[in-house]
Amino acid sequence: MRTPLRIAVTGSSGLIGSALVRSLRADGHHVLRLVRRDARATDEVAWDPDRQWVDTVGLIGCDAVVHLAGAGIADRRWTDDYKRRIRDSRVLGTAAVAEALATLDVPPRVLVSGSAVGVYGYPGERPVDENAPPGDGFLARVCQEWEEAAEPAVEAGIRTAYARTGLVVAHEGGAWGRLFPLFRLGVGGRLGSGRQYWSFISLRDHIAALRHIIDTEELSGPVNLTAPEPATNREITSAMGRVLRRPTPFPVPAAALRLALGEVTDDMLGSQRVLPRRLLDTGFTFAHPRIEQAVRAALTPYDPRAA
Repeated sequence: MRTPLRIAVTGSSGLIGSALVRSLRADGHHVLRLVRRDARATDEVAWDPDRQWVDTVGLIGCDAVVHLAGAGIADRRWTDDYKRRIRDSRVLGTAAVAEALATLDVPPRVLVSGSAVGVYGYPGERPVDENAPPGDGFLARVCQEWEEAAEPAVEAGIRTAYARTGLVVAHEGGAWGRLFPLFRLGVGGRLGSGRQYWSFISLRDHIAALRHIIDTEELSGPVNLTAPEPATNREITSAMGRVLRRPTPFPVPAAALRLALGEVTDDMLGSQRVLPRRLLDTGFTFAHPRIEQAVRAALTPYDPRAA
């Protein structure tokens, strides 16, 4: 067994963070969870992202930090206040972590900082990888600021990678967790034209990719965490119907989506065909490269010891 690492994780109570903590601990690593209150256990470190404060004493001796905290993109309608929350929870939190790490006499060797494929905007059917320029729109601007906020860590010589995450296919939570009940009821259907690409990744592959970034010295800067075979919304709808054995007869018109959900609809109807070039180039192997595989995997609770 490899030497256990000391790894700090923000967002450890979320879908991805909690799965990552289980995975790391299953392999014998010592995980510290950053919590937004006074630390009550030996595995907790206090922080306050709104005040851009971190208890740096608790981070002494860390080998790696994985920063995943941020308000949910699709948790509620995008009012001006909630858009501000989406932005501030990412930018202020990332700045707090990066600046805290930069002050350590012996900083961690790697910071894996969350980001999203929203940085590319909506390039349509054209495939994009990490070399593509940023796009336009609210999420693209947020992602750019989000990544720029980690600059203090870069300047301190910490290898810093931006995990540009796609749609995580999981039953337990996240945006996809809301789709499963609809499809089980037989009321799931394509959204708008259905021709838009959704860049997805299974939860298991996402956790494995985060760990791959930690372990791979040549990975810094942007890294796309998406499956190598993006699917259209129409293809995803068909896969969900096949796996759950339910009809998918009811397309949802774009106008109805906008009426119900507001501005977040643009993210659901926009097309992103994002490829994980840097993961593939560094030897990462996907367990679920195709959408039907990812959907089937999501029906089983995440098990860090699963083969």
